[in-house]
Amino acid sequence: MTTSTRTPTGELSATAARHLLLNMTPNGSLGQDGENLFVVQRGEGPYIWDATGRRYIDGLSGLYCCQLGYSYAPEFAEAADKQLRELCFSPLWSASAHPTAIELSERLARIAPVDIEHTFFSGGGAEAVETAWKIARKYHALRGEAGRTKAISRRGAYHGLTLGALSLTDDPGLREPYGPGAIETRFVSDTNRFGLAPEFLDDDVHTAMLLAELEAAILAEGPETIAMLIAEPVQNRGGCITPPEGYWPGLRALADRYGFLLCADEVITAFGRLGEWFGGDRYDARPDIVTVAKGITAGYAPMGATLVSSRVTEVLNRPGAVLNHGYTFAGHPLSAAIALRSLEIMERDRILDNVRGQQDHLAARMTSLADLPIVGDVRGAGFFYACELVGDLEDGGFSAGARADLVADLIPRRLREAGLLARVYNRAAPLVQIAPPLISDRALLDRIADILAETLDEASARL
Repeated sequence: MTTSTRTPTGELSATAARHLLLNMTPNGSLGQDGENLFVVQRGEGPYIWDATGRRYIDGLSGLYCCQLGYSYAPEFAEAADKQLRELCFSPLWSASAHPTAIELSERLARIAPVDIEHTFFSGGGAEAVETAWKIARKYHALRGEAGRTKAISRRGAYHGLTLGALSLTDDPGLREPYGPGAIETRFVSDTNRFGLAPEFLDDDVHTAMLLAELEAAILAEGPETIAMLIAEPVQNRGGCITPPEGYWPGLRALADRYGFLLCADEVITAFGRLGEWFGGDRYDARPDIVTVAKGITAGYAPMGATLVSSRVTEVLNRPGAVLNHGYTFAGHPLSAAIALRSLEIMERDRILDNVRGQQDHLAARMTSLADLPIVGDVRGAGFFYACELVGDLEDGGFSAGARADLVADLIPRRLREAGLLARVYNRAAPLVQIAPPLISDRALLDRIADILAETLDEASARL
């Protein structure tokens, strides 16, 4: 329920229309009085309430952040209060640090992938990716290979919106308004096998094809020019695209053969989303660098981090070397205290065990949606799934009318009317995606699957 002391919904919306610029939004479409704005008022458990008092299942965990839902506020408030009373701010700058960031770096090293021992903090995921790139460049320069100035990323990938991270993002609509990329990047195929020939259903065949293409790209660019390859364990953009068996070990082998660094972008997949502390552990990834954000604080404070292997830091820490990079609020005491409490809660309340115990059931429920005519493919892992939609054209695409009617209107409207917040893509491949809070029980996962089934069944009938 909303409280009477809150600003009325209409006034909030009108104020937003006058003063607030939203992320990734056609702000001019909010309406003169903000009548098209969705105002979220409060949260509890896996639910949020809008400013009118209506309840929704948060099927996207905020934006892949709220691993613990919304009921742990008293514990986080206690941690924040203790930290702020002791120390509100101190930078990690010029040989200065504070105890909370030090403790968090040690805690992350204990759960990180093999050989990852060091952490560079930042304010969010894009900053973590920028840091990974700068660390890679510095590493190679210190080793006498300053000519390694190029990156490799994957088609359809999203790695952030700062100019450096945007260079690694394969979305011309996002990149082109800002001119040439800051990093010369070669894009290779992602691991999506939907629409490929039947032989690529075999993991060995698919992995061999992907690695052969990657190696050819490395050789074409010149191995001595490649600084870093960046990839998500499960690629978010394009719809929860999982890798075939052997893919990540193959990336490791090519990185070792040609001397570039391997970066796992775990901004979304770390901290339990795939049932492991780090999603790459599920696929035998052995990266040199790992980028994280979002779930590190369960959404209760902003924070990003770049985790770095010892073999890289051995070079960065050579006598006289300076890592001339930083952020004012990196490792902020408040965010670090929140992150420590989040990790403590996840361990104490066995959050990873909940995902592991429920993931097979969710997989079965989601996979069953492939029986609906509008669903071409279902893919994902853990608590992270997407349905790729197919339309009314012979090749499976959507006519302009069907896309406007179904993908842009009916599906998102029906999901929200049924009380589910999910992500409906209407760019490139049309997708419906879920990433529920990691505290979700079987009944809630079933309710999410039921709403998806009812909505997509109605959409199928209108093809």
